[in-house]
Amino acid sequence: MRQALHRLDIPTHGKGLVMFTDAVRRWVAETGIETGLLTIWCRHTSASLTVQENADPTVREDIKRFFEALVPEAPGRYIHDDEGSDDMPAHLRSMLTQTQLSIPVADGQPVLGTWQGLYLFEHRRQPHRRQLILHLIGD
Repeated sequence: MRQALHRLDIPTHGKGLVMFTDAVRRWVAETGIETGLLTIWCRHTSASLTVQENADPTVREDIKRFFEALVPEAPGRYIHDDEGSDDMPAHLRSMLTQTQLSIPVADGQPVLGTWQGLYLFEHRRQPHRRQLILHLIGD
């Protein structure tokens, strides 16, 4: 049994989904681990992770609009606004999504469906540089 650990920095351009599938595929292949379990951890409380449709960009736009309606930025609605009016909504959105993914690895690649991609979901308006930790264990 072997393990590998890696930090992946993802630049964002404000709210929305940023695909990072290719970077993960490259790193998994570089480890030489053929079969195992990949854990991806987001080190932030105002961004999250998702596995989602990678072919039609309107899916990502609909997801973004849904979360805007579900957890709106509304001045005076939230007590916590230390970093602006999008601060507390970003925390709530990350609570409703995931900050960790577990993905099987087979034949040296993450096992994803035909139309699945790995995305960082940025919940803040301003661009950020987000850190993901990738941990792979296997043979």
